[in-house]
Amino acid sequence: MSSAHRPNDCHNGGDESGCGRHCLSRCCLRLGDPRSDSAVSASLLHGSSSFDVLCDSSFFKAGKVEPQANFLESLFKQWDDRKVKGLFHHDTNACETKSIPGRYGFIAHLIEGRDLKKRPTEFRIDEVLQPFDENKFNFTKIGQEEVLFRFQESDNGNASVITSESPNVSPIGYGHVLLIPCVLDCLPQRINKESFFLAMSMAKEANTPYFRVGYNSLGAFATINHLHFQAFYLAETFAVEKAPIQTIATLKTGVKISRLVDYPVRGLLFAGGSNFKDLSDTVSAACIFLQDSGIPYNVLISDSGGRIFLLLQCFAEKRSRGEVSQEIVETQMNPAAWELSGYLVMKRRKDFEEASEDTVLSFLNQTSVSASMFGGISESILEALCDGFQP
Repeated sequence: MSSAHRPNDCHNGGDESGCGRHCLSRCCLRLGDPRSDSAVSASLLHGSSSFDVLCDSSFFKAGKVEPQANFLESLFKQWDDRKVKGLFHHDTNACETKSIPGRYGFIAHLIEGRDLKKRPTEFRIDEVLQPFDENKFNFTKIGQEEVLFRFQESDNGNASVITSESPNVSPIGYGHVLLIPCVLDCLPQRINKESFFLAMSMAKEANTPYFRVGYNSLGAFATINHLHFQAFYLAETFAVEKAPIQTIATLKTGVKISRLVDYPVRGLLFAGGSNFKDLSDTVSAACIFLQDSGIPYNVLISDSGGRIFLLLQCFAEKRSRGEVSQEIVETQMNPAAWELSGYLVMKRRKDFEEASEDTVLSFLNQTSVSASMFGGISESILEALCDGFQP
């Protein structure tokens, strides 16, 4: 790997220069450095999402972290600082956004040429579980200057944030960040119970329904095979958040599971529970079942962690079989968590200007699994979650 950095190389003291790239791997990070001991950093990256919020409790062993007054205030302050320094590929304020007339209330956001700036996907797009490959791009290869802050649990059980110098690149909305749990563990893109609870805690700490956290599995348009979540702020209601629901089960923990009704993408909604962790554990268990079964999925954590949407899709599989219309393929739109939730990032002005509820429905209908497939998967999820449930 000539200039590419190996994430498992270690720098244990002697040479302060590390690998020379000032990266986020062990060769350049020093144990005990109060700026790097942690769990959440945000950085601006290549062309996918702007910042990365790094969460690493397994490696960084620093001292006590003093909580800051307001999580979102800290995030926005750091994010705005990097914007002023000219570190983004584009100005989010200059990108056009519009509400699409109709009963669903879809939102279209135009970032022209975004497909040309994105790093190419370096793994199979139709397989949900793939091993981490250090030779591919991953988050240990970004510079330490891209770290914004960290997010971790404080001694009293509350989340806390510490700011740090950081910078970098291609946001789809205001405050767009990546949350990267245990970056030095080099985990592939697959949810586990601990990482999902961290993402839920981040949504809860934001304390507003307008800061959502999303997750894309491999096969459902995650573009980097290194465990990460995305989040950004938008003071609008997403279409999926307004969708009618029908409760199909109430678990012994009090978690209610509902199916979306009259929405173009089939999915489940999880809410309630005797406590926050019960809800998080239930959703993560459902995600683990899906990924172990090779079923692509997207997640939207909504309402400060109070509601979680689990959306099933098969767009990549259909496209690989040539079953997606050429017209839709040419738009280069990727149906990831934001798109399936009703916030559609468009890369061509033509598509943005001609966007209507019918064109969006045509796109989303091609992403969704069939009714019969959804029914079978839903039943399997319920069986996996418990021995029995209260209808």
